[in-house]
Amino acid sequence: MLKALHFSPTLFSALMVFAMLAAALVAGFILSRVFRRYATKFEKTWGELLFSLFESLPVPLLLLATLYTAIELFTLPPQWERIGSKLILALVILVLFYFPAKVLILFLRRLSQREPLLERVTEPAAFAIRALFALVAVIVVLENLGVHLTVVWTTLGVGSVAVALALQETLSNFFAGLYLLADRPINPGDYVKLDSGQEGYVVRIGWRSALLRTLSNNMIVVPNSTLSKAVITNYSMPEDRMSLVIQVNVASGTDPRRVEKILVDVAKEAARDRCDGLLPHPEPFAQFIPGFGKSTLDFSLVVQVRKFSDQYPVQSELRKRILERFQKEGIEIPFPTQSILIEKVPPTPPAGGGRKTKRK
Repeated sequence: MLKALHFSPTLFSALMVFAMLAAALVAGFILSRVFRRYATKFEKTWGELLFSLFESLPVPLLLLATLYTAIELFTLPPQWERIGSKLILALVILVLFYFPAKVLILFLRRLSQREPLLERVTEPAAFAIRALFALVAVIVVLENLGVHLTVVWTTLGVGSVAVALALQETLSNFFAGLYLLADRPINPGDYVKLDSGQEGYVVRIGWRSALLRTLSNNMIVVPNSTLSKAVITNYSMPEDRMSLVIQVNVASGTDPRRVEKILVDVAKEAARDRCDGLLPHPEPFAQFIPGFGKSTLDFSLVVQVRKFSDQYPVQSELRKRILERFQKEGIEIPFPTQSILIEKVPPTPPAGGGRKTKRK
């Protein structure tokens, strides 16, 4: 039994193949540790780049060497040897295309660390690079395997036109999403308003659509193609701070300078009291604008709030303080009134011109 085990060529070859596979895995693990150790001696980004590039290199190369050795050790029919040789060639081509793609992706990621504008398009670009290199690698493999691609190209050409027509809207949203990610007119967390009237906080920008969360905590789904064509008011750019204009009306005959001083004093007092969302700087100011109403004097109080949503509680608090101060100062807030003048209508003369005829 031992003698048969010792001299069996097939069993010996199989054991050699398994031993080489195990050796390839162990060697790949050891070399990865070595690369990791020496990568720390370089600049951090370059060390990470070298390690990421070479850590996965030993295993596929050793496995290819193992497969080649197995084909050489086993006595196979010529047909199987040709298949094995073509398989090795295909794997070599895939490996050769894999590493340039990885180099480009690693370079792009390193570049995005220096250029924040590229950070949001790095992963989509990496996916496109992988897909492109994989497609080219498959084409080269099929050509080397003797597969005629004329029919394949014709089928793909017709099919791609049909797919493009069917996915026209989806592709439009996809590329619009790439534009939004690259140009960054809006960012997650910004409060925006579209020319169509929808407004809310940007939750996320996906491949097909963007999500807006309204102040009432509802979600609005906006297709990327629509968003990229819309006129957008971004209340969070260039900064979250914004001006709040409060319209105040008083009765005609009130001293405008006195009203302006009272409005500014009320706003400054609220800022000193640390009214939530109200900023003390830039300082508030009041102006006699829009000016003369039909029966009122109209003023504008301008204050600064921390962010868009703060305008509502700040406006409520300031209006209450203004009302209390006006009541204390004796300033009248007029109610809409309308005077109706009724003219006295003369009596209508009787028919016949008003003359009475006497009958004989």
